[in-house]
Amino acid sequence: MSPNDGTVAETGEFALIRAVTEGRRQPPGTLLGPGDDAAVVAAPDGRVVASTDVLVQGVHFRLDWSPPEYVGRKAVAVNLADIAAMGATPTTVLVGLACPPDTPRDVVTALADGMWAEAERAGIGVSGGDMVRADQLVISVTALGDLGDREPVTRSGARPGDVLAVNGKLGWAAAGLAVLGRGFRSPVGVVNAQRCPEPPYDAGPRAALAGATAMIDVSDGLLADLAHIGEASGVGIDVRTADLDVPGRLTEVGAALGADPLDWVLTGGEDHALVATFPPFTELPEGWRTIGVVTMADSGITVDGKPFSREAGWTHWR
Repeated sequence: MSPNDGTVAETGEFALIRAVTEGRRQPPGTLLGPGDDAAVVAAPDGRVVASTDVLVQGVHFRLDWSPPEYVGRKAVAVNLADIAAMGATPTTVLVGLACPPDTPRDVVTALADGMWAEAERAGIGVSGGDMVRADQLVISVTALGDLGDREPVTRSGARPGDVLAVNGKLGWAAAGLAVLGRGFRSPVGVVNAQRCPEPPYDAGPRAALAGATAMIDVSDGLLADLAHIGEASGVGIDVRTADLDVPGRLTEVGAALGADPLDWVLTGGEDHALVATFPPFTELPEGWRTIGVVTMADSGITVDGKPFSREAGWTHWR
């Protein structure tokens, strides 16, 4: 039997842990990695930014749509995007994995390969975690970050007159979900945006250094997530569609599926782009582009000055 054959039950807990951790290189900031009761990670700033997300099979991913490696990458990416949205630099991730005993071992090792690959893209490693038995596949990732002696960029600092800007893709993951939902697997670039988002991790700290007043990652939809900034800051926000990038590829997919690509850009989640507000006349960091303005509180979240009448984004338990 090949080392990757069999199920997790046949492999055993500790052999499986060795399979996903041995031979991996940790960055200098991980002082003690997997193998002890807990990891030890450097915190140069003296404060730790922490975030946790849970991904459930059938809700957040489907293995008939995404190879396990992409699922692993996505599980790490969605957490690290939250760290970047605070203006922090990622330092490590810890992973909890629950799965049925008949889960193929190679599914778990491929998940781990994806997690390590995405962590390395952010310049960090996987410093620890846990594995347990469950009725379905569930992945929980805790991400940690360092502020570098800066104050965190929260959702509550936007002020009327600030400019609204974005860094990263918008609408691509929603378009990919629509394609997959119709039973197609191409265009690959669109589909892979849903399978494996690529948040701009370095854009968060650069926005913080440039004086960003509020920031959030776009996980549930641009308008839905802007509503969180609006509520926390006590402001309204107006998005200007003329400033939004609607790529030709999304236009082509929209025409093929009978959908308006602008709706994907405004309400589609899971791209994990970063959206932030900056004081007026700020010279935006590289990669950031203006898409709107912060308004008075009673104006709400608007598009071209008008209320958006359709669903603004994803909501759990609806």
